Amino acid sequence: MIPLLIAAAVSLTASIFGTPYAIRYFRRREIGQFIQEDIKGHAHKQGTPTMGGVVFVTAAIFGWLVSHVQLWTPSTGLAFQLRQFNAGGYLAILALAGMALVGFFDDWIKYSRKRSLGLSKAAKFGSQLAIAALFAWGASQAGVVTELSFVRPLGIDLGAFFVIWVLVMLTGAANGVNLSDGMDGLAAGSAALVVASYTVIAFWQFRNSEVYQAVDPLELAIVSAAMFGALLGFLWWNAPPAKIFMGDVGSQAVGGLLAALALLTNTHFLLAVLGGIYVAETLSVILQVASFRTTGKRIFRMAPLHFHFDLGGWPETTVVIRFWILTGIGVALGLGFFYGDFLVLEDIL
Repeated sequence: MIPLLIAAAVSLTASIFGTPYAIRYFRRREIGQFIQEDIKGHAHKQGTPTMGGVVFVTAAIFGWLVSHVQLWTPSTGLAFQLRQFNAGGYLAILALAGMALVGFFDDWIKYSRKRSLGLSKAAKFGSQLAIAALFAWGASQAGVVTELSFVRPLGIDLGAFFVIWVLVMLTGAANGVNLSDGMDGLAAGSAALVVASYTVIAFWQFRNSEVYQAVDPLELAIVSAAMFGALLGFLWWNAPPAKIFMGDVGSQAVGGLLAALALLTNTHFLLAVLGGIYVAETLSVILQVASFRTTGKRIFRMAPLHFHFDLGGWPETTVVIRFWILTGIGVALGLGFFYGDFLVLEDIL
């Protein structure tokens, strides 16, 4: 438990005090957000510093690293030691940092070319495929279960197609978080709740390792705790009215980490419950495009979903807080499914 607290505290501190420096730096370099002209009431956000994800991703990795440092143990007293790093932690950080790098180049191209389009679809997909392939290979070496899962494996083995499933999970989660990153604090606040739920899930799997087949669950809990602290620190500055946005570097990183945690804890489809708001945001875009192309009519005033309510007259803070509440409901429901399954396994329920 102590490494989790250290990871969260260090990441929170680094993020909350590091973000103001990033805000000033990005302002000097004029690295700001581009706002679509058809999003009414958001024109004032034009030029707000973006790429804030660089700060909380760095803070989370730093917190994870520091959590492995031991300065005192009951047996040896004061002594500098390093706890062992395990494969699960490396894989989670690979997904986090790898997807963050993709998002960083996407953001950088937008900034350097002064346009709203970043990496080409081919370049982004190729980069994500490379990360997925490397993650799938590393996970297989670490003994990951390649079966589809909900709260635990379902017995449907993907075999060689596991790498394709990893790609679907990584890109799906990253796009879902990215689509929700359209209002101050919406993506960061909801992501903090979902990441926190994986801290609970992974730590519970560690404490009940005879029941679960997760890959190094304690390491996963530490990474989750570190990201939770980092996101809270960033949210301090990203809450309405936002002083900085996370950018693609942040949304891609969070999505990559959530996918990795779901894959390594064998809770693939449970992520759709925990992060139900991301599923809703993604489906709203898919339905909007499909409806317009087939009938010429729009289902929503605007997609993603949060802009539908924004254009309907809801204040931005109302939309954000209500979406946080919906995320909290999804997290509670997901944790209920997870714990309920444990009670059934242990013949308690």
